[in-house]
Amino acid sequence: MQLIVLWDIDHTLIENAGVSKEIYATAFSLLTGREPDGPARTEGRTDRLIMRELLVRHDVPVPDWAVVEAALIKAGEGREEHLRRRGSVLPGADEVLAAAAGQHGWISSVLTGNIETNAMVKLSAFGLDTFLDLSVGAYGADADLRPDLVEVARERARQLRGVGEDVPVVLVGDTPRDVEAALMTGSQIIAVASGIHSQEELRAAGASVILKDLSETSQVLDLLECAAQR
Repeated sequence: MQLIVLWDIDHTLIENAGVSKEIYATAFSLLTGREPDGPARTEGRTDRLIMRELLVRHDVPVPDWAVVEAALIKAGEGREEHLRRRGSVLPGADEVLAAAAGQHGWISSVLTGNIETNAMVKLSAFGLDTFLDLSVGAYGADADLRPDLVEVARERARQLRGVGEDVPVVLVGDTPRDVEAALMTGSQIIAVASGIHSQEELRAAGASVILKDLSETSQVLDLLECAAQR
């Protein structure tokens, strides 16, 4: 059975303990020479939209994306120790990633609003990068909107791993935007209420499979195996 599993990172696999907000604030300061007057608004948005909204909110002209991305990369450098000291792997995330990585025919990667460089910072801080096929992932620089990232990952899986057009895709994430991305693209969704959104909010967004977290490895694998058979 073939399957593409795409994991969100923040509040699904790891708790970043505010490090993400610090990265956006530092990137803003690198671009403008001053501190933002409030935190970036994230909630499942891509880095393209997060930084655009932050700049517009402060009446700052939005530079070319390459300039913004360079600031984000600089702001994320050396954050691994901050993440290890203050953040954590969420319950069961490392076990379920290891189990998914061992399934024949499965591609396990990420679909995240983070740019690729900062996604690697967060995953490598906790050793989670070793369980994932990150070259076929979709990242915050690849599109403005999260649903568009699904096709990016599908195309990379086709081009780099020879995956067929009809292979099922499952998104695992903690926000209504993860649910929306799955529903809009014909993918399946396993929603986890390990972030700021409750099970009720995720259900209202359209998720039919909702877990409190990823702590029950066998339960998550059973759900993924069912998805592979559809």
